Amino acid sequence: MSKQINSPSGRPRSIHADQAILQATLDLLAEVGYESMSIEAIASRAGVGKTTIYRRYTSKEELVADAIESLRDDLLIPDTGRFWGDMDILINNAATKIDSPLGRQTLALIISTASSNPQFAEVYWTKYTKLRREAFSKVLERAKFRGEIHKDADVDLIIDLVSGSLYYALIFKPTTEPVEAYMRRTMNLLLKGIGSGEWGVGSGELGVRS
Repeated sequence: MSKQINSPSGRPRSIHADQAILQATLDLLAEVGYESMSIEAIASRAGVGKTTIYRRYTSKEELVADAIESLRDDLLIPDTGRFWGDMDILINNAATKIDSPLGRQTLALIISTASSNPQFAEVYWTKYTKLRREAFSKVLERAKFRGEIHKDADVDLIIDLVSGSLYYALIFKPTTEPVEAYMRRTMNLLLKGIGSGEWGVGSGELGVRS
């Protein structure tokens, strides 16, 4: 008998059913794509009824967002007391978690699904991307407060540039350069505009590692 937990409505929820629904969603997403998959097909593949899915999710977009996110680790925002130290940990974590076959596949799923379906893009932004950006912005705002980057630095644009360069390196750029090294080069270039120099130059902090 599968383990049960209570849903917000008080009904018992099966962890086995939760996992089966998410896996069925991922399987069908890879096989037929977002537009061609249906709640009926997901329910059939998972071995559950449609009502079981609708008790958990209000829409296909929400279900697909949760299924994709189940492949990703939570983003932990460090607070070392130094901008340089925080960014070093973030880049190391990103390289470890995302720069893998599964990490690249997950990112490709997010990009392809969001680009073809505005409803999914909005749900994924609200539930996941926006929260990650807000967490990352705290690192930059703390750096502003400590005077490590310019007080008028455009935090939102910085995050766009860092995220965009990471996605480009992982999905589109044919290179043997490690993602970690590429991201440090990206940050070094950004810091010439938002900080006082390159990574560790004149700061006494971490230097660039190749």
